[in-house]
Amino acid sequence: MAKITYVEHNGTEHVVEVATGLTVMEGARDNNIPGIEADCGGACACSTCHVYVDDAWVDKLPAKDDMEEDMLDFAYEPDPEKSRLTCQLKVTDELDGLRVKMPEKQI
Repeated sequence: MAKITYVEHNGTEHVVEVATGLTVMEGARDNNIPGIEADCGGACACSTCHVYVDDAWVDKLPAKDDMEEDMLDFAYEPDPEKSRLTCQLKVTDELDGLRVKMPEKQI
């Protein structure tokens, strides 16, 4: 289990425990966190689970693969360093304390 903080664009925080093996997107979906739409269901075929990772976590996460990089091109206001697709972030114990912020909108 990892405790993950999802921060809505308006600043509202949601702290939830997400089971190891799920993705950060599934944690948001299963806990009804607004701001992560996940239209493709986690297939890395859209950008509607885009978030900005907190500065402290950017270098702690696995590198983006080519598919994630390509899909982030379609995200709303992507940040080259902080933007990630939550469907590509597998929850492990090492992610305990992760903070992610949703963009103003998903496209």
